[in-house]
Amino acid sequence: MKVREAGRVVNVACLVATGVNADGHREILGLDVCSVESHAGWLTFFRGLTARGLSGVNLVTSDAHPGLVAAVAATLAGASWQRCRTHYAANLMQVTPKSSWGWVKALLHSVYDQPDADAVHAQFDRIVDALADKLPQVAAHLEDARADILAFTAYPKDLWRQIWSNNPNERLNREIRRRTDVVGIFPDRGSIIRLVGAVLAEQHDEWAEGRRYLGLDILAKSRLAKINTDTPESEAMTPAALTA
Repeated sequence: MKVREAGRVVNVACLVATGVNADGHREILGLDVCSVESHAGWLTFFRGLTARGLSGVNLVTSDAHPGLVAAVAATLAGASWQRCRTHYAANLMQVTPKSSWGWVKALLHSVYDQPDADAVHAQFDRIVDALADKLPQVAAHLEDARADILAFTAYPKDLWRQIWSNNPNERLNREIRRRTDVVGIFPDRGSIIRLVGAVLAEQHDEWAEGRRYLGLDILAKSRLAKINTDTPESEAMTPAALTA
């Protein structure tokens, strides 16, 4: 967003994180404005969230911005990271010949259509093997991203669609942009916080009063899965998920 500072117009980054609480409802977790989207900006943002009491985060879904990923690792101990499938497809397209992208995209989507975790990993293996000779750079890109884009398979299948991308956050971002485009250039950072904060407050209230994003039966399955993976019962958490 554009803001006036010291007599000139500069660009700033608006950082937003949402989460799903133990009751299955989505929440706005935080908002901050920084000079640039960087490791320092995200680290300060996440440290602020944890200082205000954010805990029990099991999974973070986001794009692969290196500063964001490093900040998650530094502040949210025990949380795994899911690389957003939509953002990853865009990244993969950049290393894929234009003439081949149609069928490579179809192969990638077939990974997410599998009935269970074992089938997902088996299909992923088949795709990497099939591309190794024809498009080695694409195959290498997939192999490097394997753990990050398949993190969702550690959770019950009923959760997959809610955790394998941060598309819901992108829709929220579009609404923020629709409301802020009217302003154009903000007079200061505080005015950004006030307007964007009002949009987020409205959304938070709608989520709190609406139906659960994750059903209690799904949350119970996820908690049981955590216990069955040798997590001490005192540490087992329902799946608080965070998207940024």
